[in-house]
Amino acid sequence: MPYIAVTALSHPGLIRDHNEDSLVAGPWTLCGTVTENPQTLVFPLGTPLVVAVADGLGGQPAGEVASSLVVRQLATLGPALSDEQSVLEALDICNRSVYSAADGDPDLTTMGTTVAGAVVLPDALLVFNVGDSKVYDAAVPDGLRQVSVDDSPLPPPGHRTTSAVTQTLGGSPVFSAVTPHVTARALSVGDRYLVCTDGLTDPCPDEAIDGVMRKYDGARAAFELWKGAIEAGGPDNITFATLHIGE
Repeated sequence: MPYIAVTALSHPGLIRDHNEDSLVAGPWTLCGTVTENPQTLVFPLGTPLVVAVADGLGGQPAGEVASSLVVRQLATLGPALSDEQSVLEALDICNRSVYSAADGDPDLTTMGTTVAGAVVLPDALLVFNVGDSKVYDAAVPDGLRQVSVDDSPLPPPGHRTTSAVTQTLGGSPVFSAVTPHVTARALSVGDRYLVCTDGLTDPCPDEAIDGVMRKYDGARAAFELWKGAIEAGGPDNITFATLHIGE
């Protein structure tokens, strides 16, 4: 019987004093916690399964509140996410929930978060994102290929990445609607995906991530990805999940 193996890890990195990232895999959430040891969960292929990361906006208040709110909302909505329209509607609900939670609370005003993830259906995968957290197709032999769409300007000359984002859930003093990126992809046994915040991709170039994903799977792949980000300075919170469709 086909199954979905999800291996997840979340770590504050070496510079930040706390973790503003959150993660959801089905009904399971990680919110502002530390899982230096990768956690692997196995789900049957059938009921829609959402796997996503949310990266609370740094430099603004309560990023961890915004990111945890979004992943908990997705955990609740996940089993009903059956097509692209339902994912769009769910992300609108998440966006409104962030603004609603911040309304009237000066400690939460302008809190916001990115989100990126996938909904695994019996025969398809729905990739979605708002912001610059990423989803990669990591199926070998094709190698790593980003399938999410960054909401960020081009980096300045001489830089590989930029920390600026042009669209987030929440993040403004007054309500602002979002236009999520949602695409449907065919799904088959052997497919592998990586969902991650920029705490992995900023310090680690795609070539390094691809090298790990080609060589390892499961918990070993997750450990090596984390190790690579830490050895590159661990400048931000590091949160990601790998997905493997097995049989």
